[in-house]
Amino acid sequence: MAIIETQAALHEAHRDNHTHRDVNGGWLRPAVFGAMDGLVSNLALMTGVAGGAVSPHTIVLTGLAGLAAGAFSMAAGEYTSVASQRELVEAELDVERRELCKHPADEEAELAALYVARGVEPELAREVARQLSKDPEQALEIHAREELGIDPSDLPSPLVAAVSSFGSFALGALLPVLPYLLGATALWPAVLLALFGLFACGAVVAKVTARSWWYSGLRQLALGGAAAGVTYALGTLFGTAVG
Repeated sequence: MAIIETQAALHEAHRDNHTHRDVNGGWLRPAVFGAMDGLVSNLALMTGVAGGAVSPHTIVLTGLAGLAAGAFSMAAGEYTSVASQRELVEAELDVERRELCKHPADEEAELAALYVARGVEPELAREVARQLSKDPEQALEIHAREELGIDPSDLPSPLVAAVSSFGSFALGALLPVLPYLLGATALWPAVLLALFGLFACGAVVAKVTARSWWYSGLRQLALGGAAAGVTYALGTLFGTAVG
């Protein structure tokens, strides 16, 4: 009885510690990319305009315009890109579905050969392929995973990608504008808040990817700071030339 209880406890612990995060849902990449892009692009845009010695009102207007334009552009781009990718996958699945209908024996033999190549004994591989091929939808799913490397039941959603990208970009782009909306008249509070946001985003991403939080945060801070510095210098240069 003690052995059974110990084995049950070990099985329970293994099940609890052997879960994986969703890596195919279609939301993480556009959300992360959107937030980073919103922060960096809007910060760089605002510092570039500020370098031209314009009024705070103009900087705020520039930041809000950059937020709206960037968020809609990111959402449209993500939707189109993920929808196109999904349509391509669905077209390939249709090809595989037709092959399963027209040449079931050949597809079953192909599946058995895949298992043999992975070390399964030929007789067992043929039996496994025969049993799995009884259900056409199950057979399609297995062929898609083995031949195309995709899961037909877990394709990324264009809508999820678009909404994630829109929301995260808008949130990221809002940070450098926020101090001005709260009454600031100088550029430095916006820069400090945006740089803090870049570091925080990098640190949060590290929690998902298992990379060191300080390295990821400092990397994003350095990249965003460099972009802001370059555009400010260009804004100052062009502002002086135009003026």
